[in-house]
Amino acid sequence: MIQADLWLLLPEGKVDSRAVVALLCGSAAAVLALRWVGQRGIQEKMEQARRTRDLSLEQMEKVAQRFKQQNPRIQAGHILSLPLVELAEKLKEGSLSPESVLYTYIDQALEVTREVNCVTDFMQGCEEQLREVQRQKEKGLLYGVPVSIKDHIGCKGHVSTGGLVQFLGRVEEEDSVIVQVLKRQGAIPFVKTNVPQSMINYDCSNLIFGQTVNPLNHKKSPGGSSGGEGALIAGGGSILGFGTDVAGSIRLPSSFCGLCGLKPTGFRLSIHGLASPIAGMKSVTGAVGPMARDVDSLALCMRALLCDDMFRLDPTVPPLPFDEEVYSSSAPLRIGYYDGDGYFQPSPSMRRAVQETRKLLQEAGHTLIPFTPPRIDYMVDELFTRGLFSDGAANLLDKFKGDIVDPNLKSQINCYRLPTLVKRILALILKPVAYRTEFIAKWRELELNVMLCPALGPAFNKGYPGKLFAATSYTNLYNVLNFPAGVLPVTVVTEADEEELKNYRGHYSDPWDKRLREAVEGATGLPVAVQCVALPWQEELCLRFMKEVETLARKRKRNVGPTDDDDDDDDDADDLHL
Repeated sequence: MIQADLWLLLPEGKVDSRAVVALLCGSAAAVLALRWVGQRGIQEKMEQARRTRDLSLEQMEKVAQRFKQQNPRIQAGHILSLPLVELAEKLKEGSLSPESVLYTYIDQALEVTREVNCVTDFMQGCEEQLREVQRQKEKGLLYGVPVSIKDHIGCKGHVSTGGLVQFLGRVEEEDSVIVQVLKRQGAIPFVKTNVPQSMINYDCSNLIFGQTVNPLNHKKSPGGSSGGEGALIAGGGSILGFGTDVAGSIRLPSSFCGLCGLKPTGFRLSIHGLASPIAGMKSVTGAVGPMARDVDSLALCMRALLCDDMFRLDPTVPPLPFDEEVYSSSAPLRIGYYDGDGYFQPSPSMRRAVQETRKLLQEAGHTLIPFTPPRIDYMVDELFTRGLFSDGAANLLDKFKGDIVDPNLKSQINCYRLPTLVKRILALILKPVAYRTEFIAKWRELELNVMLCPALGPAFNKGYPGKLFAATSYTNLYNVLNFPAGVLPVTVVTEADEEELKNYRGHYSDPWDKRLREAVEGATGLPVAVQCVALPWQEELCLRFMKEVETLARKRKRNVGPTDDDDDDDDDADDLHL
């Protein structure tokens, strides 16, 4: 169009330079004006979403205050201190009422989100769900248990934003299958929690709802993409939450926040009804799974979910009920282990956590066998990264149309915006099945039952997860392999770890290695986790292994007590369930 206008300005082959300049300036001004109008529209949508969130928090406060005024003798501290298994027992036997538990957690969730900004929506229908639970003839395994839900897990009448403007206004018409089953087991979903923009990041920041911070240290990230869940549970505002995991999005916030989290085998639990910015992934398998304060909570949750309702509502889920015999077994295990994957050098506390846990397991009578993950560079670069974005990130980038990129995500998005031709030249034929066969063959050769390895941590300083996506090699390996994997805290960062960190150079001494050192520094007293892994469809064995590690770590903490390296922060170690 501009060319046609220029042609009109060429009488007798002469150019009127002033007219050309005026036209170009006018065109530039028009483009800027359109961009301003577009951005203003985006801002208005985000402001409306924030107003809706604020109104929902006001409603939370009203219902919590009303209940406290009507029930002044409720012992909130006692309710909040109970582990999930004990809480569920008291609810079922009637010594605690579902009302007292729900409204206590609503009040506490409000306090936590005021501190760390983790709740994005209050599910006002939870009060109706409370009444529905009390009308049920049979009490489910999660009768009366308040549950928090990650933003993009579908809940009827609520928006699954994924931290993206494009998804605002899309109200879910029905519950996701996971939420339907939770309700049938007596659980009461009551809040939705924050995520990073597009969820392809393990920080927890978006331009709609802002930055969520770690309740254990506000200078730190809670991890992501299930970061709102991690922050809320670690802050005491939820006793059981649900996240999703494509590269570590359950395990990373669990590691950063001192929680237990389980990524099941893909499709062991239904993912029907989850919003996603990435479609058509084949070589990287995502999963939905639980996050809680201890391993028994995860086991109770899986017991409840692996039921006929799950298998009937989503026939693609294999009908495999929870195997109680495997979880309760005490037979010695053959455990493979590694304290570094050869791709990203672990932080000193990561390595120490694995080695101390290895020693505890050996002393308890288990057999520990060194293991080296095969071809880890190939797995990260070819199978994970290119598998995740096998369409050249086109589907993901499409979700950013009509949006503003969060500063914490810009470095990643800039990489994804490489010219299509460049990405096609880089793309190679993916062979995830062959790699999985190779990995399992090595596992079988060593006759392993399970694997012990590092979980990325301790908690990163804010802003660093977006600059260190490749550091997820410790977790994304098990998405490529589609193995069940869980994390749990076993120790805390010591001053000696911080001193050793000063000499950290990484495997390549490149900018990424330098960033990892900067990301984890200043973490004395924060939790450090390990990762426990089993073969596909063996969630019960994975949990049984996690339980063994948890028991040994807690026993060691009781026997050893505070060390010379510990400071006052370690008085909170019991709160981290070590």
